[in-house]
Amino acid sequence: MSTTTMTLAKAINAGLDKVLAGNPKSLLIGEDIGRLGGVYRITDGLIDTYGADRVIDSPLGEAGIVGTSIGMAMRGYAPIAEIQFDGFVFPAFNQITTQLAKMRARSEGRFGAPVVIRIPYGGGIGSIEHHSESPEALFAHTAGLRIMAPSNAHDAYWMIQQAAACQDPVIFFEPKRRYWLKGEVDTQNPAADAFKAQVIRPGEDATIVTYGPLVPVALAAAEAALEDGRSVEVIDLRSVSPIDFDTITESVEKTGRLIVTHEAPTFGGIGGEIAARVSERAFLSLEAPVIRLGGFHMPYPVAKVEEQYLPDIDKVLEALDRSFAY
Repeated sequence: MSTTTMTLAKAINAGLDKVLAGNPKSLLIGEDIGRLGGVYRITDGLIDTYGADRVIDSPLGEAGIVGTSIGMAMRGYAPIAEIQFDGFVFPAFNQITTQLAKMRARSEGRFGAPVVIRIPYGGGIGSIEHHSESPEALFAHTAGLRIMAPSNAHDAYWMIQQAAACQDPVIFFEPKRRYWLKGEVDTQNPAADAFKAQVIRPGEDATIVTYGPLVPVALAAAEAALEDGRSVEVIDLRSVSPIDFDTITESVEKTGRLIVTHEAPTFGGIGGEIAARVSERAFLSLEAPVIRLGGFHMPYPVAKVEEQYLPDIDKVLEALDRSFAY
């Protein structure tokens, strides 16, 4: 049988295994990813199969990890770099946004940039700032980067392989609090194009758009909304850059209401871009203003109060109530 049950973490591990087996120029690089298997054990066991030349334990230095990856890509390799935690990526922000993102355009296509940067992101694990950030909007603003964010094991297995095959640099955000979420993975039938959003729950009365760690929250809220007689459609964005606005627009033209939610702060977030585009493309279909729901505009809080910071089922249902009040 081609279908098996995996955690999201194991699915990424299995996807990386397929990448390394299929392309001798591919390699992994990051802090403690070899013998330790990474903080979350995503690369566990891969050094035993492929050796220390292809599963490389790097020094502690994110700028060096990304800079080395760029150089290797220019020499024909296909590196997949790991950043241990979301908040640790910022020492490499300059390398990513001023070098990696612009390499193909700067060289007029002479140099490819097939670099994947894996980043565990988001909160919900009882950890403090620099370990629970959601910095996707900072990267989405930079042209030349593609940004993926799987929410389930099947997508994670296939999307990491699609990222590795992409000739543009990919930031691969992994929802760390969902690493242990189990799901069915069909290892023979690929997931849809990673840059296309998916309607994962059809509905008629309102649309919720989200991605990554909040997909289970949105699905649970949609189920709870049935008690109020509301049929809610849920869209898993899957790609934060580019964004599949066609799928979102088609849904809003049907439902007339839109809630966009993510863990990152609402201010300056991806939700604002989606709200603006939908207002431009489907204004006459809207029965209410687009509602954005995210974190507060503040540093990530301590574990004791992070539940008040993160969007949850009750907050999504409250946003639906506000939408239906118009």
